[in-house]
Amino acid sequence: MPTSSQSIWLLRHGETSWSSLGRHTGRTDVALTPRGVRQAEALGRHVEGRPFTLVLTSPLLRASETSRLAGYGGIAETEPDLQEWDYGSFEGRTTADIRLEIPLWTVWEHGSPGGETAGEVAERADRVIARALAADGDVALFAHGHLLRVLAARWLGLPPNAGGSLALDTASASVLGLERERHVIRHWNEICHLADE
Repeated sequence: MPTSSQSIWLLRHGETSWSSLGRHTGRTDVALTPRGVRQAEALGRHVEGRPFTLVLTSPLLRASETSRLAGYGGIAETEPDLQEWDYGSFEGRTTADIRLEIPLWTVWEHGSPGGETAGEVAERADRVIARALAADGDVALFAHGHLLRVLAARWLGLPPNAGGSLALDTASASVLGLERERHVIRHWNEICHLADE
């Protein structure tokens, strides 16, 4: 049973070569850049070995490596539902490139041919939220930008495309919690720990 003191930490992976270029990186298993490695280590210092009851990571390398470099690799469990949005035929492309074909395109409103819809991503996010709420204590989720934005929207009881209003930088830390029985965002997109990386 969740308590008002329970927190769910959303920990986005460090930089990759694709994220630095704004390329949609769904299921392609791209490694961290050297800067991404430093970011993941800085994220670990920010979290400071917090004793999470449950640590879950996407199976994709950029997230699992971030969890390891942050100090949680030994206890992190792989959770397939934390994989990034499947962008289908738009995988690896930038928004600017896609908009040459579809003006004003966003993944939030239009989805991707052959990929997931926002609703399908939300179904996965809802399952992760249920698993986190069943934990007896704080939870850490190492995952990806769009998936975590959908998860935060669903935490607040909003439709998945509301995640489009929640910008999230690489190696950021965000905290979801409860205020009495109400689901709230306690901190969002914290990157102060990256100042010296």
